[in-house]
Amino acid sequence: MSAPAALQVTRADVCCVAAAEAWRGDGEIFASPMGVIPTIGARLARATFEPDLLLSDGEATFVTGTWAVGTPPVGAAEAGIAYRTVFDIAWAGKRHVMMGPVQIDRYGNANISAIGDFFRPTRQLLGVRGAPGNTVNHPTSYWLPRHTRRSFVAAVDVVCGVGYDRAAAAGPSARRFLELRRVVTNLAVLDFATPDHRMRLASVHPGVTVEEVVENTGFELVVEGEVPETPVPVEEKLRLIRVLDPHGARFREVPA
Repeated sequence: MSAPAALQVTRADVCCVAAAEAWRGDGEIFASPMGVIPTIGARLARATFEPDLLLSDGEATFVTGTWAVGTPPVGAAEAGIAYRTVFDIAWAGKRHVMMGPVQIDRYGNANISAIGDFFRPTRQLLGVRGAPGNTVNHPTSYWLPRHTRRSFVAAVDVVCGVGYDRAAAAGPSARRFLELRRVVTNLAVLDFATPDHRMRLASVHPGVTVEEVVENTGFELVVEGEVPETPVPVEEKLRLIRVLDPHGARFREVPA
């Protein structure tokens, strides 16, 4: 009997594992992913190295188990989560959200609201929503499936998610709990682990060069020495990703 064929690793798989790593070390905290790959990442994290993560059914319940994206939860209910409770959790710093901005700058200011002049925008998007409260109250990460100069800009058109420079200017209440954990894109992983909290290139995905990331970024990235390669998922995680996303929804965000 022949051995089963090895699973092929795709760029989307690498992004799922990179997204999962955002929640490493969080423990019992409300993981709030937005988008397919962040959702796979959060569920992958709980299934492998962060078993205490709290995952919502998308409505009003924390649930156990591992279930595929786009399908109802199959696990048991752990607790109810009323609408007002979400705010209590957020203000207490017990939530880690991964949002998807359309623009982000070198200090992590993020835009999900509009493109162009604030009073006459060329594109109206979601609005500011909960982004300011997220960023100043609990850990926040970002997922951008298209790493381009249109998304990585010198200055965002509307500040929704608060970055390190804006928080510093606003005072202690804004900067006290600010923690922008990581930025995952289809090309790389970035963070703000620099003395002045400017965006740093933490790793490049397999097949991507540092030069390619720099060329697709509209501001100067901090690049320190030899940039490592983003880890490739091992066989166990690859199989879990296929359980979590059996129909390949992740490829709509990062084409195979």
